[in-house]
Amino acid sequence: MDRYGGLNMGLGSIPLLSSARTRSISAENPDGAPGAGAQALPGPRDPSSLLGKGWKVRPCITLEPNSTTTLADIDGPGTIQHIWFTVAPTAYRSCILRMYWDDEETPSVEAPVGDFFANVAGQRYNVLSLPVAVNPSGGFNAYWPMPFRKRARITIENQYWDKIDGFFYQITYALDDVPAEAAYLHAQFRRSTTSREVPEHVILDGVRGQGHYVGTVMAWTQFSNGWWGEGEIKFYMDGDAEYPTICGTGTEDYFCGAWCFGQTFSAPFTGYPLQVRAEGQVPLHGLYRWHIMDPIRFRSDLKVTMQALGWWLNSKFEPLADDISSVAYWYQGEPHAAFPTLLDLAGRWPR
Repeated sequence: MDRYGGLNMGLGSIPLLSSARTRSISAENPDGAPGAGAQALPGPRDPSSLLGKGWKVRPCITLEPNSTTTLADIDGPGTIQHIWFTVAPTAYRSCILRMYWDDEETPSVEAPVGDFFANVAGQRYNVLSLPVAVNPSGGFNAYWPMPFRKRARITIENQYWDKIDGFFYQITYALDDVPAEAAYLHAQFRRSTTSREVPEHVILDGVRGQGHYVGTVMAWTQFSNGWWGEGEIKFYMDGDAEYPTICGTGTEDYFCGAWCFGQTFSAPFTGYPLQVRAEGQVPLHGLYRWHIMDPIRFRSDLKVTMQALGWWLNSKFEPLADDISSVAYWYQGEPHAAFPTLLDLAGRWPR
């Protein structure tokens, strides 16, 4: 158990010694190299100008417009254990987070930065869960174990028309052997407007290979009043065609609530932390569900969908035309199948 220090995440492993070496990347140590932190020199206008080198000189960076910044480029083997970001909400949908494992050409993680941390639709709110925590006010934390064998590269692209000042980040990782059976984290963003003819949002499709599905983040914007969560989630796997192997019983049921929720909540594995029903605004809901204790394991392929159903006045299900976006999280080996082309900034912008 102590052989792979980078993947020992439970409380029971804390007393165990390990050969792993902990490193951390931030604006103060962009390479994470030993003894290389706090090397920036303050200018005459810096808050640290009276203190000099070694103090708080470069705690954050600026994301220039229409540019991609490499946040981390790490030689393996190792495991990223914690990522912390904070930035203005302007960046939540306009900046794209990407992660590449072992010199792959296309990213295994590609999502707007806010949605990856379960803050959907450009909103800022707290999330109290196990793998993702968003703390007051806008402290984004991800604890997903992210093993890599040769190399890990993390970038952020600012697609906004102006620069974004004050991007703070810390990426902590352990350099150590990675078990042969360890898979790679993947995350994919999708957005669709359902229709009465096809009242279904595709959360994930086209996954090929062996792996396990570990989480869903969802933003749901209603285009009508009334209850919106009668639809079922469906997991098609390992050759399923018309009918799925796993079928839920309702949207709030999948997110582990019941009877139309009644209130917001945030728990270790599931939550409904966002509900916007203010006058003059379209109703908006933010939800998450982590399959930590119950991963959805598949052998060859996976597709995940969510229906959009409400109620007619005659107690019949009503197909809904709603704006739904999601981030799907799963682990699998590489190479992964091609992701769909990410929507541009206008296509991602909150309503």
